[in-house]
Amino acid sequence: MSALHCTGTAEVSGEARKIFFGKKVSPLRHRANNLVYSSVEPAKFTVEQRQALEGLLDDPSPAVRQALLAYFTQHAGSSLAFLRHVSSQPNRALALHASAYLRELNFSDPVTEFRGFIRSLNYELESGALLLSRTVNPDLDVVATCRQLDALATRCRELIAEPATTRDKCRAINRVLFHEHGFHGNTEHYSDPLNSFLDQVLARRKGLPITLSMVYLLVADRIGLSLEPIGLPGHFLVGCYAEELPFYIDPFNGGRLLTANEAFALLRKYSASPSIADLAPTPVREVLCRCCRNLVNHYTVANEPDRARLFAEFVAEFESTYERHAQP
Repeated sequence: MSALHCTGTAEVSGEARKIFFGKKVSPLRHRANNLVYSSVEPAKFTVEQRQALEGLLDDPSPAVRQALLAYFTQHAGSSLAFLRHVSSQPNRALALHASAYLRELNFSDPVTEFRGFIRSLNYELESGALLLSRTVNPDLDVVATCRQLDALATRCRELIAEPATTRDKCRAINRVLFHEHGFHGNTEHYSDPLNSFLDQVLARRKGLPITLSMVYLLVADRIGLSLEPIGLPGHFLVGCYAEELPFYIDPFNGGRLLTANEAFALLRKYSASPSIADLAPTPVREVLCRCCRNLVNHYTVANEPDRARLFAEFVAEFESTYERHAQP
């Protein structure tokens, strides 16, 4: 028996074997062969499945180990979350077994990847948004998500007759996003955490001011349009400074075009002490950090403390990284 085997696990393993190898789990194997991957969050293991798997983690049988490896590989997204959770628990013996499985499976760890992105200081909006999405959806098809943005941009180009002004191009984006594809602000379920993930906004065609602005910016970039993220207190806009007079776009409200005065009036609505500096472009670092802050709040409301804690850690990582490198 392995030196890491937990005392008293033999009885648990016996029942766990029945659950894992018996009728209760075996249908999952058959269904997994026909799974179609999408951008929706991977299904979590049930309490019964988690208990069965925990009871088998330290089983010394080579047959059990091979079966677990096959099962974890087949359910990579859920397995990664499960093993990462067990590896951080107080039961150090099981934690070590979970860590060993993670190493053997060589799963990419999206959480570690996003932390690395934060520390890199190489902040690029699309990469950051996709890495952020993968922290809750490790099975995200990044290529398919990028192709969705490509398709939106291709349709925009079809509507633009050159020479066209920046404002004309923004109107083309508005038509494609808000009229043809129906993107809109999720006013009914504003605090739904899925509103903060790029892949989910593209799939569901609804989101928050910040994520709809991100979609707008990424489509605009693909057609060669230079726009800027504008993080107002309590709201988010897209800014254009390419013309003599700057203007702003409100993607949460159907892409409404605003003058500087109208944008400042909107700012007064959300801020008790507005400043013209609030209409300045927001760094990509702060855009992504703000997404994480939103997720802390929304996962707290959704009663998912583990995920709220994870995104709070990302916020702290952004802030500490910035402070370290901002010092002279």
